[in-house]
Amino acid sequence: MTESSGSVESKLFNLQIVTPQKSAFSGEVESFSAPGTVGGFQVLHDHAPFLTTVSIGEVKVRDEVGEEAVYSTSGGFVEVSGNNVTFLADSIEKKEEIDVERAKSAKLRAEERLMKKEEGINIARATASLARAINRLRIADIQ
Repeated sequence: MTESSGSVESKLFNLQIVTPQKSAFSGEVESFSAPGTVGGFQVLHDHAPFLTTVSIGEVKVRDEVGEEAVYSTSGGFVEVSGNNVTFLADSIEKKEEIDVERAKSAKLRAEERLMKKEEGINIARATASLARAINRLRIADIQ
């Protein structure tokens, strides 16, 4: 075994995180974890290929120097193929970029809609909006 075979460089893989609006991340990483719809998962170097859906929750990315970034996502799809991972996110925000006041307002609006139960209110949409707002506040460490 050569000395370089155990190096950090050999444990990296390529990660792309994209939304319909932007490229949120592109680079070499050590690990990627996300809230799969059938359970959370983590991807490391040489992971088996798979395709899965992602639900509302927390995404963590550990970069090549071991620093971890935390994101809030509203879901999407992940494909792992070789040492390439692509996350097609509905939306994603880095923890430090979450607009807490906007998330609080969205939470309040959704709660009001669900409590009023007025005719014409889309309950599924209001419930999803509430879940996204709660997740953003949880990730931002604001309960």
